[in-house]
Amino acid sequence: MPRRVFFSFQYEKDLWRATVVRNSWLAQEREASGFWDAALWEEANRFGDDAIRRTIDQGLDNTSVTVVLIGAETAGRPWILYEIQKSYDRGNGLLGIYLNDIKDQYGFTDGMGANPFKRLYIQVSGALKWMSDIYPTYSWVKDNGDQNLAAWVESAARAAGR
Repeated sequence: MPRRVFFSFQYEKDLWRATVVRNSWLAQEREASGFWDAALWEEANRFGDDAIRRTIDQGLDNTSVTVVLIGAETAGRPWILYEIQKSYDRGNGLLGIYLNDIKDQYGFTDGMGANPFKRLYIQVSGALKWMSDIYPTYSWVKDNGDQNLAAWVESAARAAGR
């Protein structure tokens, strides 16, 4: 079953590496959401937090899985945490992919960031659990993301009952 995926990532710092992942996904004739061009992102920023929320909420429409692309500073970004929470609230499958070993346009890799799922918790069977105890993370390079992304997405969707 084809999946429509929302990619959550820090736009300013991780766009190059996120595009590597996104292009791998699109090369397989799949649909990605959550990738906005610079003009759209700047427009939403100019109109404030409500505009950013609406842009994110619209990007999540008709998606079944959210892939959090984890860069060096992703976990501390409030809009990433908002995207994760909204994805959970709407029943999307969730997974994280570390981008740190993907080379940027200049040939450099980056430091490994913290897992943003360790910043959020949910109630499961009456107990609070960190999202990091529930949702898997992978390394794009070490776990062969270009070959395994479709399987990771499918697994996340099934785990969410989608």
